[in-house]
Amino acid sequence: MSFRARHLLGIDHLKPDEITELLDLAQDYAALNRRTVKHSDALAGMTLINMFFENSTRTQASFELAGKRLGADVMNMAVSQSSVKKGETLIDTALTLNAMQPDLLVVRHPQSGAVNLLAEKVNCAVINAGDGRHEHPTQALLDALTIRRAKGRLHRLTIAICGDIAHSRVARSNLILLGKMENRIRLIGPATLMPAGVGDMGVELFEDMREGLKGVDVVMMLRLQKERMDGGFIPSEREYFHRFGLDAEKLALAAPDAIVMHPGPMNRGVEIDGTLADDINRSVIQDQVEMGVAVRMAALDLLARNLRASRGRTAVGEP
Repeated sequence: MSFRARHLLGIDHLKPDEITELLDLAQDYAALNRRTVKHSDALAGMTLINMFFENSTRTQASFELAGKRLGADVMNMAVSQSSVKKGETLIDTALTLNAMQPDLLVVRHPQSGAVNLLAEKVNCAVINAGDGRHEHPTQALLDALTIRRAKGRLHRLTIAICGDIAHSRVARSNLILLGKMENRIRLIGPATLMPAGVGDMGVELFEDMREGLKGVDVVMMLRLQKERMDGGFIPSEREYFHRFGLDAEKLALAAPDAIVMHPGPMNRGVEIDGTLADDINRSVIQDQVEMGVAVRMAALDLLARNLRASRGRTAVGEP
């Protein structure tokens, strides 16, 4: 097994063969999830805690479902009702969780780096479910699996990531992953929504969406992260849709078989036309949701294997 990571905190530390191994396993779990009986015992006897400091629907639900389908005992920690709201520090929380002896911990947090800090303080495998503007590794992995299934490969494609790049942890993780897999990446959006130093990341930049979409194989739209904006980044939502929202007229400039993606939740009529989002001939947005469960099952499975191997070495006195 080439996947040797103890935690899944980001994409940057993963090698291309590790990404491929995880996606191959996720492909098997995608097939399992379409069967009448969707159960595996890969995590039998293990405990998974989902700890979300930010609201989430898709990610939290898919991790819960993934854990249960793999046979784990799953606990969703309601942070809004926990001691964290009473002033408990993140370190205190880590120590409390550690005393519960979990095997796997899934964390979403509004501060970049918070999940890495937790991972240093607990004796279990940790998965980053999104931290601030930093990373969202399982989203990038499920996007990669969706692309591979739709296009038949995950290399040497031209992929446009469009919209609010500056505030998007999804964009950052996808930039890293898709770059590792030798794809040509275009970033499209207003200058106000481009991160500093993005020109040094080996990507092509476009402020004209029509120009940027010409001939692309994949169009990945991003949500406007209004909760992370503290100023006037766009003149108005109506003007934003006119210039940077995806509609049939703009999509016509992409390759004839180009697919449309969006990590959700969507602002219909702002980032993407609702009719296009629902077009089963072009949109793979629902496939992304389906692949999210499969990818998270694969990530939990591989980390659990490494955790068991580590505990086995410790038991016989190996470092």
